[in-house]
Amino acid sequence: MQSYLNFSEEVRAAKLSGKPVVALESTIISHGMPYPQNVQTAREVEAIIREQGAVPATIAIINGKIHIGLSDAELELLGQSKDALKVSRRDLPYVLTSKKLGATTVAATMICAELAGISVFVTGGIGGVHRGAETSFDISADLQELARTSVAVVCAGAKSILDLGLTLEYLETHGVPVVSVGQAAFPAFFTRDSGYRADFQLDTADEQADFIHAKWNLGLRGGIVVANPVPESEAMPKDEIDGITAQALQEATQQGIAGKAVTPFLLSRIKELTGGRSLVTNIALVKNNAKVGAQLALALHKKH
Repeated sequence: MQSYLNFSEEVRAAKLSGKPVVALESTIISHGMPYPQNVQTAREVEAIIREQGAVPATIAIINGKIHIGLSDAELELLGQSKDALKVSRRDLPYVLTSKKLGATTVAATMICAELAGISVFVTGGIGGVHRGAETSFDISADLQELARTSVAVVCAGAKSILDLGLTLEYLETHGVPVVSVGQAAFPAFFTRDSGYRADFQLDTADEQADFIHAKWNLGLRGGIVVANPVPESEAMPKDEIDGITAQALQEATQQGIAGKAVTPFLLSRIKELTGGRSLVTNIALVKNNAKVGAQLALALHKKH
């Protein structure tokens, strides 16, 4: 296994000294935001995790290796490359053996984090059941990964471009607990309230760590969704984002955009339709998640 993993010096030192490490995905850099905001945000998110006393490990596939922790130059490479492949579970062997540049999704980052012994992962939002999935069968691999891979995923809920009711139903069927932070409602990425409730509300890092520790100690494998809403001051009005999302989804259908291309198209179109305000919200929620994720990693670390 070690032949596939390449740890940065910072992450290697953290593991040797017993410091908590927080995994970060790279699709948000290569496919989630435009340059240069993507690289700037990645650096700021890493800095927030360090300020909280943990060590960030942004994960990507470079030259046939799973890189656990990236250098500044590697962040730039991912941020500017037009060729970075979006890597999920099924793509990992291909991108590794073909030595292509790969940016890891939630699913692939969870797999790589578990291989590297990292139990907390911070992202923007998880994937889910797409609208119209009853005919398209378009369900993100993130959900299946949450059912089988034991990593806690700190996110701002799921993107409102999805069918959130079916997403939560899928997670329930597969025994994945959805925990909300600071509210009973399940957040919907750009907005704080999706109209659905999370399974449990656990507001502090210690409560979350106790819950996660108990789950895994009971032999209940699989992930946990820690749904942390975007700060109130940065959230977008629900009615506005719902209307814009509906318009962007209609345009995607008309243009025949499907599969992996849907989410990047929708995020880009929503950014255009909101005059860039959705990108500001996206950056704010990722930073907020980094703080909560680092605190959770520290609390979990104390339990070992």
